[in-house]
Amino acid sequence: MLSSFARPKVNLFLHVTGRRNDGYHLLESLVVFPDGGDELAAQLADQITLSVSGPFADVVGPAQNNLVLTAATILNKHAGTQFGAHISLTKNLPVAAGIGGGSADAAAALRLLNNLWGLDLGREELAEMGLKIGADVPACVYSTPLIMSGIGEKLAEINKFPKIHIILVNSKIKVSTAEIFRRLSAPYNSASETGFVFDPSAPMMPQLLESRNDMQAAALEMAPEIDELLALLDAQADCQLARMSGSGGTCFGLFPTRAAAEQAASRIEGAHPDWWVKQMVIPANRAP
Repeated sequence: MLSSFARPKVNLFLHVTGRRNDGYHLLESLVVFPDGGDELAAQLADQITLSVSGPFADVVGPAQNNLVLTAATILNKHAGTQFGAHISLTKNLPVAAGIGGGSADAAAALRLLNNLWGLDLGREELAEMGLKIGADVPACVYSTPLIMSGIGEKLAEINKFPKIHIILVNSKIKVSTAEIFRRLSAPYNSASETGFVFDPSAPMMPQLLESRNDMQAAALEMAPEIDELLALLDAQADCQLARMSGSGGTCFGLFPTRAAAEQAASRIEGAHPDWWVKQMVIPANRAP
């Protein structure tokens, strides 16, 4: 049996720069992948099957519609094989939360089954397959700090990315990504128009403070309680940046030390025991 984590995808910034004729929006985003997340395990079997457990298993939907099975089917078709596997998914990440849980699961399944079935496919090839599943899947295949652009298919790895301490907070509200995109409208702001261009070689925090999440306003219209999460994170001692990730409703806070992040997480969890609160570490740049 082999196992793998499906790390959450966090958008430290997310700029919507345009819209294609087919309706897909163009993005530029700095995405990172804290340690932890959903857990996948797989072993050889006659057929491809999936079992789901964990704290969010009851809201993940029918197993037959899960993107993990989609990934397994696409991988078999691409390789021209008919391998089987029983895959178990422990769903630790909230659903429809702006942290790419389903995409991360699909990407982890591609990596995991690639190893289990001895296909020896490279990350670029797996990422190309991932794009057939969803725009976020290619980035999740890499699961390392990236600048993501286009609709998600253009990826540039960031070398020497620093270790960062992060808190993820979700009040367990679901936000529809499709509805967020529907509410976005022109004019869109390109990097050249805003004067913002991320420089991986320069200090990161001042650049992040100049950036934004263009989906945040639309998400606040749909779920005003997200503003409470942001205010609570921003009020924590030593919080360097509080922002929404992706299309919401998960918000994050960045902290300079593990102790500061742990203390903040403990305070928030104590005040809101029904919320999902996780203190994590964004590791220095490395392969998944």
